[in-house]
Amino acid sequence: MNDAGIAGMFVLSFIIGLTGALAPGPTLIATITASMREGWTVGPRIVIGHMAIEALFVVFILVGLAGFIIPYSAYIAFAGGIFLLFFGVMTLRSAPQASLDVPEGEVLTSPYLAGVLTSASNPYFWLWWLTIGAGFLLDGVRGGFFVAMAFMAGHWLADLGWFTFVSVGIGRGRSLFSVQTYRRVISACGLLLVMFGIYYIASFLPSLV
Repeated sequence: MNDAGIAGMFVLSFIIGLTGALAPGPTLIATITASMREGWTVGPRIVIGHMAIEALFVVFILVGLAGFIIPYSAYIAFAGGIFLLFFGVMTLRSAPQASLDVPEGEVLTSPYLAGVLTSASNPYFWLWWLTIGAGFLLDGVRGGFFVAMAFMAGHWLADLGWFTFVSVGIGRGRSLFSVQTYRRVISACGLLLVMFGIYYIASFLPSLV
């Protein structure tokens, strides 16, 4: 495929990736809560974890293993809903004691790991890559190596750009937050995670019974 085709795939992938990144979800919530405490670098680090799990999907798709996963996608989605529900409850429980100060020697949950876990526990992340993502990636492969790479580059740039933007905005404003405001935000994020978990469980449970 010519340069115009490669550029077209890059732009299309960027736009599609940005629409997905802009949608509220567990990864965005993790970025907001962590950025309030750790600053603007959280966004890029979370995206690196997100990219790692996506790279695994790419490998599965390219070697033909995605077809073996699809029959179990509903079970995976249901398990992801349970995980989000549990994580949301734990976040709500920790909110009253949450602090913006990081005690010396304390090791915070890795943003890289947060990127992996919030992606892997999101059922729609799995469904997107097993359907839309797989279709675009395989189309890119048919167009040649550079077209496939343009698809991934556009997709990842959209994620990196948006979550870095969010993290910078939250990180620069964290000095304006009081501890009470921070705890309220944590509580709201925990409630959203619970709602996401319940929604995912309710959505995929009928396909399991």
